[in-house]
Amino acid sequence: MTWETEFLLAQAKAGVSSWAWAAIIVFGLVILVILLVIAQFFRLWLQAYMSKAGVTMWDLIGMRLRKVDALTIVLCKIQLVKAAIHDITTNDLESHYLAGGRVPNVTRAMIAANRAALDLDWRKACAIDLAGRDIVDAVNTSVNPKVIDVPNPVLGKSTIDAVAIDGIQLKAKARVTVKTNIQRLIGGATEETIIARVGEGIVSAIGSAQTHKVVLENPDRISKAVLVKGLDSGTAFEILSIDIADVDVGENIGAKLQADQAEADKRRFQAEAEKRRAMAIAQAAENRAKVEENRALVTLAEAEVPKAMAEAFRNGNLGIMDYYRMRNIQADTTMRDAIGGGGQHPKPEGGST
Repeated sequence: MTWETEFLLAQAKAGVSSWAWAAIIVFGLVILVILLVIAQFFRLWLQAYMSKAGVTMWDLIGMRLRKVDALTIVLCKIQLVKAAIHDITTNDLESHYLAGGRVPNVTRAMIAANRAALDLDWRKACAIDLAGRDIVDAVNTSVNPKVIDVPNPVLGKSTIDAVAIDGIQLKAKARVTVKTNIQRLIGGATEETIIARVGEGIVSAIGSAQTHKVVLENPDRISKAVLVKGLDSGTAFEILSIDIADVDVGENIGAKLQADQAEADKRRFQAEAEKRRAMAIAQAAENRAKVEENRALVTLAEAEVPKAMAEAFRNGNLGIMDYYRMRNIQADTTMRDAIGGGGQHPKPEGGST
């Protein structure tokens, strides 16, 4: 073997050795990455494994790739398994998480419903949670009924005010005991509707009473009248009882309304009288104007008398003696008027009496 052949063989061995080392390094890096990933999820996986939650390492890696909070999902799954709820899978929890739901709340609600033997499945619980309802509070209220104050003191009103037929105002407070109806929780009306309906029923019951004494003697007639109306229809609650906590006597609204009506009538009559007085003043002024107008017409007519007398003189229809007799008659008339009215005797013009 010549030295050229030996050189080529040495070069070939050196090339094979470089490729092997490169492959070993790449393989080592892959193993290192896998070990880092496993180390990251090992504690969580071990916790799930020891709890028999059925969460694999691939499930945890998939949650990381889908940007799902693996810790929340695993803890919820462990809670469900420990509560003997095995029909909810990890995929169900992930789906509700990706939909924006509150997985821990729904999990606690499912556990509480299972313990209380309530009919609540995972799909319905997720739907209630996604609708914005507090599913944990709904389940708790189904188990432990709660009391609603009517009216709601948070809104600043402390009593429901109503007026009986005799005009006396009554101020009532009521407490409504309700429990959540999970079957009607989706689409059912809220607590505010219950408060509004009960308040309306109280006003109607008091308003239909003949006297306020009847209500004071039997406050339970209010609750009985309200309960028979089925006020929980279409709501997410079931009314268990309505109790009248307090009834106080308010103002005499009937008397106040009558006083206000009398005051209004007085003002109306005063206005009508003032209107008639103004019309009378206007009528009097109008009559005076008519009198002055007629006087002007009389004066205008009297101004025609001398002209007519002159014309009569010129035509020979009136003599001088006729004229003097007319003047005497005028003087006698003026004198009698003066005597009757206490005035002075006017002197007749150029004539004798």
